[in-house]
Amino acid sequence: MSPTDLTPRQREILALVEDSIARRGMPPTRAEIAQALGYASANAAQEHLRALARKGAITLEAGHRGIRLRDSGAAGAHLAARGRLAVPLVGRVAAGQPILAEAHIERQVALDPGLFHPRPDYLLRVHGTSMRDAAILDGDLVAVRRGSEARNGQIVVARLGDEATVKRYERHGERVRLLPANPEFAPIEVDLRREALVLEGLVVGVLRQLGGAA
Repeated sequence: MSPTDLTPRQREILALVEDSIARRGMPPTRAEIAQALGYASANAAQEHLRALARKGAITLEAGHRGIRLRDSGAAGAHLAARGRLAVPLVGRVAAGQPILAEAHIERQVALDPGLFHPRPDYLLRVHGTSMRDAAILDGDLVAVRRGSEARNGQIVVARLGDEATVKRYERHGERVRLLPANPEFAPIEVDLRREALVLEGLVVGVLRQLGGAA
């Protein structure tokens, strides 16, 4: 889709969406779009959003902020222009797909480039309390640097079968233990001779309650 395929009003709304994601890390609500454009009702904004979705510029999802850019690089370009870092937020991870597949990305989140070192490649929403004693709570976002290797004791995002999980890594020969930080949970024991374990990256930090894989 080219910008010339959009009407002036559609381009204006698309710019509003991109700017909101760039500045706040989330899309605007229908009411916010209506207010910005001087509409009396959010229904008018919704009609334009549907037209943008039909033309492939956005995807509409459930929720009052259920707007996702089809071109996730657009938000990144806006953020870079403001000296901000655009980091994709990954939700649930489907089996057999790369963790940064477009279908997994909920939105782009704006971060201060100096907030984490090293810089993260993506954020992953944590589900559950298995890493509670490492100060990683249900609903937190962990900042992850992509990588396929880890040292013992590091907190990693690992994919085992159909699930991505956040755990402390411990390897001895061909055996890996994925250790929780909560005594209510048992370690996950992996025999690499029999099971495939994929390391999706190292956790380099945590964002609390912006929004849940543990």
